[in-house]
Amino acid sequence: MRTLKLLVIVMAVMILAGFAALIVVIAGRVSRGGPAPSLPQPVVAAPIELPAGARIETMSIGSDRLVLDILLPDGNRRLMIIDPATGRLLGTIPLRTAP
Repeated sequence: MRTLKLLVIVMAVMILAGFAALIVVIAGRVSRGGPAPSLPQPVVAAPIELPAGARIETMSIGSDRLVLDILLPDGNRRLMIIDPATGRLLGTIPLRTAP
């Protein structure tokens, strides 16, 4: 019985020491703080020039490409590939229907 009492006292002391250590670590992290998270900067890119009378039908974006499906006034389509970070036109792919 004496051993059981000693074991209970040792475990209680260990629980209290662990809880105190947890409080100290949390208080240290809260007081240290750190810089406030910065807000993302707005993206400013050059305007995208579309051919006169053209209309954007669809657009899709990947990690580093923006693809615009353009419907031209003559009925043909063109894919415009753009870098979204800079707004620079990377290339075009003309799409024409077979006669």
